[in-house]
Amino acid sequence: MADKAFITPNILKWARESAKMSEEIAASKVAISTEKLLEWEAGATQPTIRQAQILAKAYKRPFALFFLPEVPRDFQPLQDFRKSGSKELTTSSIFIIREIQQKQAWISDFYSENNEEKLPFVGRFNINDSPQIVAKDILTTLKINPTTYKTENPIREWITAAESNGIFVSRTRSIHPKMKLDSDELQGFAIADLYAPFVFVNSDDWNAPQLFTLVHELAHIWISETGISNGIEPEIKNRDRFNPVELFCNEVAANALIPSDVIAKFGHSIFSNSQDVFRVAKNLGVSSFAFLIRALNLNLISLPEYQRLKKQADTEYQYFLIKEAQKKAAQKLKQKENPGGPNPYLLRLNKNSRLFTQTVFDLLRSGFVQPTQASFLLGTPVNNFYKLEAQIYR
Repeated sequence: MADKAFITPNILKWARESAKMSEEIAASKVAISTEKLLEWEAGATQPTIRQAQILAKAYKRPFALFFLPEVPRDFQPLQDFRKSGSKELTTSSIFIIREIQQKQAWISDFYSENNEEKLPFVGRFNINDSPQIVAKDILTTLKINPTTYKTENPIREWITAAESNGIFVSRTRSIHPKMKLDSDELQGFAIADLYAPFVFVNSDDWNAPQLFTLVHELAHIWISETGISNGIEPEIKNRDRFNPVELFCNEVAANALIPSDVIAKFGHSIFSNSQDVFRVAKNLGVSSFAFLIRALNLNLISLPEYQRLKKQADTEYQYFLIKEAQKKAAQKLKQKENPGGPNPYLLRLNKNSRLFTQTVFDLLRSGFVQPTQASFLLGTPVNNFYKLEAQIYR
């Protein structure tokens, strides 16, 4: 007979509920009935050690936690700045937030205990300051000129600049292949911290909205407002549904990515058709929608012009989505014929943050971190470290 795990029942229940996992889904993880799971959570019966280990893995909690006498103090939920009526955060979102919180807390504590210098730009401004001034400070600090990107991948340049200045940037679309993140639910979040600020961007979208999300979250760092965001590209309708912090960070992002003097230089002629708008917006790394909103807010186009171009852009965007769907279908077919897909270690590097990964490896070599702890922090077995580190230099 398998050994029983004499766990603390209310901790088992807390672990499931804090993972936003239903009783039915949790029971399916260990191939038992919902009634049996409820018995374990009530303390009427106990799971086997193996069953408890499976649940610990499913809830992304240490197995030893189930044996504590009382519910531990957990990471506090991030402030939710999302617009009213947003989807409730589900298991995938809860897990990625908790994972980033763990990484951020660990590196922040390490830097603080070792008297690292505080980052001067964190909280340099507040919501009462000018969005234009905050945007200019971000561009100056990161040494970015939105009119002279060196590559056709502006978001990569922004991430490199942010991490060069001590801001950890995590980007992924899933916890693992079977647990994707919903961009309608969670587009990004920021943890403002004087030692180790972290920004997360949901990559389940094309690059232009991701770039806007990234700069929006950087604005959160500059005004020291930790929290979760979604639906953050600028809108002209239903502004009352948005938190004032989100509206402010939208303004900062728009000013940073599409400076008023830059858009004015193009002249009114580019607004004659949506193709020209798309071309200019693409060069700036933003969506046609964001570019048109910016032009409208700067009174460079009238509302009827905006509505006409927006309608054209929406139609073209639908064609774009169809082409993307066809491209993805072709890629899936190609992967079936030639299995492989994206390098899992590159995906892990982006999720961990390149800066965080490099920092952990540096501390490992210096003896400040043990291999087992590095393995936990990086989500990678020790014997595969070389595969992960190789991606940093590509």
